[in-house]
Amino acid sequence: METKPHSNDPSVIKRLMTTPGRWAVVGLTNNPSRVALPVATWVRDRLGMEIVPVNPRGEDVLGARGHTRLADIEGHIDVVDCFVNSERVGDVVDQAIEIGAGAVWLQLGVIDEDAARRAKEAGLDVVMNTCPKIEAVRLP
Repeated sequence: METKPHSNDPSVIKRLMTTPGRWAVVGLTNNPSRVALPVATWVRDRLGMEIVPVNPRGEDVLGARGHTRLADIEGHIDVVDCFVNSERVGDVVDQAIEIGAGAVWLQLGVIDEDAARRAKEAGLDVVMNTCPKIEAVRLP
């Protein structure tokens, strides 16, 4: 049975971007050449979200304590924002499901239909292949 490709729901995007929450940003480091840093800064400063960095070295970023895995984060995570490539994002989505996150947001260019399906089946909201900064222009 072939499943329908994921389609982003504008009401989910709006709710995630306008409801205060904790965003675990996977792939966020202090490297200024990586897009995760300015986007996470924008999500924190413009949307008012708490940022929780997740990266291989557990590096602290934006004044927030870093973690090496989602499972190491204490407390609820509302959105797992994924700045990893499409080949690696399935594992991150599975970790998001395991910790009971509310949503996964796969950044622009990050696409994994199977991972999106697993997340939806587990009750998570899913946004794929877009960026909050792009979506902000569509908000009223």
